[in-house]
Amino acid sequence: MPVDFRIVIPARYASKRLPGKPLLDICGKSMIEWVYRAACATNASQVVVATDDQRIADEVERFGGNASMTSSLHHSGTDRILEVAQTLNWSEETIVVNLQGDEPLMPAGNISQVATNLSIRKCDMSTLHKQIDAEHASDPNLVKLVHDQQGHALYFSRSKIPFDRSGGVEAYCGHIGIYAYRVGFIETFSSLPPSELEIAESLEQLRALSNGYVIHSEIAHALPGPGIDTEEDLTRVEKLMESKSK
Repeated sequence: MPVDFRIVIPARYASKRLPGKPLLDICGKSMIEWVYRAACATNASQVVVATDDQRIADEVERFGGNASMTSSLHHSGTDRILEVAQTLNWSEETIVVNLQGDEPLMPAGNISQVATNLSIRKCDMSTLHKQIDAEHASDPNLVKLVHDQQGHALYFSRSKIPFDRSGGVEAYCGHIGIYAYRVGFIETFSSLPPSELEIAESLEQLRALSNGYVIHSEIAHALPGPGIDTEEDLTRVEKLMESKSK
């Protein structure tokens, strides 16, 4: 039976490394349009772009999408999602997938996967990971995680975890930044102060773990393409999309 869920795509114009990132052209379409179309390829009952910038809202309207204007004072995409949920009067049991606005190559199957996992697991949040090698695990920009035998996350870190003292670690878990949660949990989460671990690692999900909430993670059904944070990422994604269109 299909899971009923919504998708919210937080999209900010202000970006330190790539200002105006959601509006950047990728093979003839804006980045936000690519992400939106990936979301629409799922069986989500609603897809909404959450933004505080009229230029992004105008672009979403131009290609026929649905945008919701939110406050410019939010500190995170989660807070922005909560405002959308409250504006649209979603119930506390509504499942929401947080799809990052800089992930134009996120497979639709992964989006549905994280929503389904939340619905069938005993957890407060669900997310995904992929296997990576030791070299990639050393990159602090790629978040790693460790989990128990049930898939419950034990910790997320920018450091390489676990420490391979025995030399027996063959692969690491690289986090994929997509989440599913219910509106009621988002309300609780947004009311919590940032934890010391969250501040130290600059990883919002550690606020949930620090307060005893359960995050389930599973290997993604499909390997997602790279997200876009830099000019180099943008060039790489453009080349990937061009190769797929040939």
